[in-house]
Amino acid sequence: MIRLSILLSLVIVTALLVWCISRWETWFHNPEEAPYTPAAVPERVLLTFGNDGELSRNISWRCGENVEHSFVELKDTSAAEIQKIKADGEVFKSRNGRAAYYVARLKGLKEGHAYQYRVCTGNQFSDWYGFRLQSETDRGCSFLYIGDIQDTIGGIANELLKKACQKNPEAEFLVCGGDLTERPTDAYWGETFRGLDSIGQAMPIVTITGNHDYLKGIVGKLERRFSLIHSYFLDSMVDENQVFTIRYKDVQLFCLDSNRELPYLLTQRQWLEKQLQASNTKWKITVLHHPLHSIRGNTNNLIQRILFNDLIKEYGVDAVLQGHEHAYARMTNRTDYETATTPVYIISHCSPKNYRIEFNDLFDRFGTGSRYYQKMRTAGDTLFITAIDACTQVLYDSLFIVKSGKRIHLTDGSSGIPESLNFIPLKGNQKDAAFAKRIEEYKTRHQKRLQINP
Repeated sequence: MIRLSILLSLVIVTALLVWCISRWETWFHNPEEAPYTPAAVPERVLLTFGNDGELSRNISWRCGENVEHSFVELKDTSAAEIQKIKADGEVFKSRNGRAAYYVARLKGLKEGHAYQYRVCTGNQFSDWYGFRLQSETDRGCSFLYIGDIQDTIGGIANELLKKACQKNPEAEFLVCGGDLTERPTDAYWGETFRGLDSIGQAMPIVTITGNHDYLKGIVGKLERRFSLIHSYFLDSMVDENQVFTIRYKDVQLFCLDSNRELPYLLTQRQWLEKQLQASNTKWKITVLHHPLHSIRGNTNNLIQRILFNDLIKEYGVDAVLQGHEHAYARMTNRTDYETATTPVYIISHCSPKNYRIEFNDLFDRFGTGSRYYQKMRTAGDTLFITAIDACTQVLYDSLFIVKSGKRIHLTDGSSGIPESLNFIPLKGNQKDAAFAKRIEEYKTRHQKRLQINP
């Protein structure tokens, strides 16, 4: 009996050891960062929101290896004067290089005005860029949301984002659901800025953290340069939590860092509850990387769901924008009478990588095998949520929420738009074969459900 117990223990320990070895790279391996030298002229210019409301903007950039006197020249196109706004500089040393990063904070901008700007470090100037603030008479809001991009070097993100902006010229800013960068190395940061070229200088970019933004380890580490680039975090962090909220017209965004360990997530819960309690905006939208209701397993992201989901429901959050799982999915909350209501949970991505998913019947709609982005638009008592296939620019999903007093009504506009579940299994790959089978089983269930509830 004792020998059997010892043998069983050895088998368990061996199995755990083999499992840990198989997962070692996933858990702990960080790709090497090639040596780099930043340009001696301003580069990687990024426009974001500031921390002083919807009329503030931050501009960040990097230049050289040492901090020099830097500033932004800002011109209101309706006036002749050029303002000079001082920038703060900081040197960040990564694993294989160092660079000086700068941020200038623009305050007191005017609604309806157009601005031109360029950045300067030492005696080196960038090109001129421009942005416009919406008129005070237009209180509706329109923005684009993308999940993970994680593009490969030389990827097509810039092409897709430009098409999205051209198709939706009324979009006022872009929200990213984490993993905008494949890994925290200079080469991948360069690819991220190539993807945002001509976009990130003209409209504010709001990015949250994803797991790929962290250096792997027993405890993940987010490099300082993440906040130096996405500079609103410099003033909005709470105990090293990358949290941020912005009220823009009739919408308020609540941005979380779902990658952190339990003590940090508890702090974020306190922050989120405080922000939700203080909010009187019409539309509330939470953004986090890990889906509260996963499409890759019911127990995935359980801690995040326990800590945040009750607050999201209690304080009337309308939509939850998520990423991480490299597919499209939409889920609506249900009342006790099975009526669709808020919040609406969106999972989306715009990455070259596609993951195998589960087809939980709690969800209304799925999409696999392509890239997607969302257009969020408010007009009076209505929030319109549409999903577009980023590769074809064709409408993929549609939903709108109408608020009348305390009454909330959801209308699903996806009728007649077929679900796209594209997947080609590799020959002999058992996991691929199982996923292909799940797709067919889901299609059968979904078709029966449509026949019952046309």
